[in-house]
Amino acid sequence: MLTFIAFLLTVAGCINWLLIGLLQYDFVAGLFGYQASMFSRICYIIIGIGCLYLIIRIIANKGSVKVWEKKKAKKEEKNENLIASNVEAGRENIKTNNSNKEENQNDS
Repeated sequence: MLTFIAFLLTVAGCINWLLIGLLQYDFVAGLFGYQASMFSRICYIIIGIGCLYLIIRIIANKGSVKVWEKKKAKKEEKNENLIASNVEAGRENIKTNNSNKEENQNDS
């Protein structure tokens, strides 16, 4: 979730730079009055920290960013383990049922 937020902040910063380059309009400064206002500077700092976090994640993951991968993988692994245990339990039931059938046939 934190990676996704950092990604959104980085996109917002990129769009701001696009506006500065094309239209000479700083959206963040326009939002908070001027560039040197405290709120504008805090916004720039938060966007910068988000970008740095994203860069660190990219380096740590060897060039890729995985946002939702871990949660899905954990759920899939849990489901696979559940299915495997159900299959094993089913095999045990089949073995037990086959043994019971053989005993019943031997008794007859």
